[in-house]
Amino acid sequence: MPSQSIEAIISRLEAIVASAAETGDPLGIFAHVYLGVTRLVKIGISEGRFENGPRMERLDVIFANRYLDAFDCHQQNLPCTNAWKTAFDAAPRHDLITLQHLLIGMNAHINLDLGIAAAEAVTPEELPALEGDFFIINHLLTEQIEMMQEKLNKVSPLLFLLDLLGKKSDEKFAEFSLKKARAHAWIVAQRLSKLSPAEKDAVIAELDEYVAVLNRLITEPGFITSAIVRLVKWFETKDVKKIIASLS
Repeated sequence: MPSQSIEAIISRLEAIVASAAETGDPLGIFAHVYLGVTRLVKIGISEGRFENGPRMERLDVIFANRYLDAFDCHQQNLPCTNAWKTAFDAAPRHDLITLQHLLIGMNAHINLDLGIAAAEAVTPEELPALEGDFFIINHLLTEQIEMMQEKLNKVSPLLFLLDLLGKKSDEKFAEFSLKKARAHAWIVAQRLSKLSPAEKDAVIAELDEYVAVLNRLITEPGFITSAIVRLVKWFETKDVKKIIASLS
């Protein structure tokens, strides 16, 4: 049964993270970071950072339930979206670094789920009024990137090698990517709000496959990047429980 409040969402995420930490399941890495973001949204609502707090909570709950529904389907060996299937299937791989586990979850959730959730949270007529609050979350998230960068460096001391490869700092790259993904999600929401149910299904199916391809590129990068990832992995913390604790 879908969670009905942001408090219920937080409770579900806490349970997922606690279980993953005990079993060493890398799926807990994304869930832990997402839990932190959800708590930030709750604080933002309580502090009046959004124009319409109840509307933002409705969006957040719909958004989170898409992840939780996919997670539950994975646990029960039931079909889920291709975007989340690629993320869940990659989780047991021992060659992925912590950053890759985070990115495949963020890619599936933001590039697929967020636009769909925004289109479902309000009527087409109400969607333009949601835009301001929708993008305030960018600030809530990017405020945490520098702190997360420091934590990732403790878990993965050679992560700076990917900095050198990209010729930009990890935090600037993450901020840019996050903003780009959320801008794309808003375009998706606008497009879906104008379509019939059948047309929506077709667009979502196409988007789902596109996001799944992106996840495959994250987990299977080019030769040079893969070589650096292997080196980063060699010196990275392997214990999922310690990784989650370090990212707290």
